[in-house]
Amino acid sequence: MLNLLKNYLVNLLMWLLDEGANTLRGGDPGETISVAAAKARNQGKPWGCVLCRFLAMLLRDDHCTKALNNFGHHSLWGD
Repeated sequence: MLNLLKNYLVNLLMWLLDEGANTLRGGDPGETISVAAAKARNQGKPWGCVLCRFLAMLLRDDHCTKALNNFGHHSLWGD
């Protein structure tokens, strides 16, 4: 039960901070800024390259690639 609550809180923070930041920049409200940056980087857009490098240093290597590969796989119920 505690693990479910932790996952819920992480998803809530992701929605508020990550998807909120992407929405404020004019992006898809259902997409995180990391996923948007990965897509932009893959298209050769400078902002995506810079943000992905920054997130890799701040969070983990290949953060944007991992975010893009995991996009849509954060449901608590497996749907």
